[in-house]
Amino acid sequence: MAEQKRDYYEVLGVDKNADDATIKKAYRQLAKKYHPDMNPGDKEAEAKFKEASEAYAVLSDADKKRKYDQFGHAAFDGSQGAGFDFNDMDFTSMFGDIFGDIFGGAFGGFGSRSSSGPARGKSLLAGVHISFEESIFGCEKELELTLKDECPTCKGTGAKPGTSKSTCTKCNGKGKVVYTQQSLFGMVQNVQTCPDCHGSGQIIKEKCRDCKGTGYIPKKQRIKINIPAGIDDGQRVRVPGKGEPSPNGGPRGDLLVDVVVSQNPRYQREGLNLFTTAPLSFAQAALGGEIRLNTVYGDVIYEVKPGTQTDTRIRLKGKGVPSLRSSNVVGDQYVTFVVQVPTGLNEEAKELIRQFDEATDNSLAEAAADTSEDGKSGSGHGKKKKKMFGKK
Repeated sequence: MAEQKRDYYEVLGVDKNADDATIKKAYRQLAKKYHPDMNPGDKEAEAKFKEASEAYAVLSDADKKRKYDQFGHAAFDGSQGAGFDFNDMDFTSMFGDIFGDIFGGAFGGFGSRSSSGPARGKSLLAGVHISFEESIFGCEKELELTLKDECPTCKGTGAKPGTSKSTCTKCNGKGKVVYTQQSLFGMVQNVQTCPDCHGSGQIIKEKCRDCKGTGYIPKKQRIKINIPAGIDDGQRVRVPGKGEPSPNGGPRGDLLVDVVVSQNPRYQREGLNLFTTAPLSFAQAALGGEIRLNTVYGDVIYEVKPGTQTDTRIRLKGKGVPSLRSSNVVGDQYVTFVVQVPTGLNEEAKELIRQFDEATDNSLAEAAADTSEDGKSGSGHGKKKKKMFGKK
């Protein structure tokens, strides 16, 4: 059974209308209370610290907060798109200013990336428009983007041809420097990215003239994007390895593609289900029979029951949206019938309807009689009032 997460606003103890300053203040207090360095060996405190950090990671980011307010936890568990990987968060860079304030610049390594491994590159954002039908069946799109490619002159080293990088003397090639300092809570260690080599562990004394020492050259590229069947408007597709290159030899970041789905006036989507309406003539509603209904998978024949009323809703099983999680799961299509009242009748048609009414409930005659009775004044209404309310 999946773990039930608490509401992020509840975790931080703030109102949903709280501003950035209030959210940050609330998180600072929780981080100070539950930080593992302050609670060594306390698994419960560690879990609460992780929970608060996850909540702050979402609520402090305008885009993630908007999605969370709209979809809740489903915005990041994959049911509303590619999701958000909290296990891959770089807490050191994300909360560096907060932990610097709380622990005097110290963040004792919890949740941070390994000091021995280079950081991955930043992710890139892009957008793509698709039709409603493409969102149901999936499709392939091609985007033209400017990505950083390996510099052909220095082969990605960033150093001038004929020269090479040298080991950074400040961090001795580790890419990080460690400071130990006294705080209110005792001696704590502050692990930071080396300011001289920026985490690469190497120094370029003579930079490549073409790439200015970065090792990369901007270049336009065409990237094919596979849009999965069942994706919804506002969801995101992740393309691994097509983001920014790492500044210190790590893996490239990812390309995140936000999908915009065009509306279809015929269908309304709610989760995996589709909703639509279909007209019924008076004769079809009264007598029943076969009619043709539209679905995204093609037309189907449906047997209408005699006496079907307007606003009757039926279900077409398996004619909805496929699930992103399982290709074997498909939603349904719900069709609401709307009985059409004929207009522009000629005299012959009107007479036939009068005859039909006489043969059924004779509603026209009863309505005329009621109108005539209501039109009487004096004793008629007086008798009804006495019968209803009694004599005064």
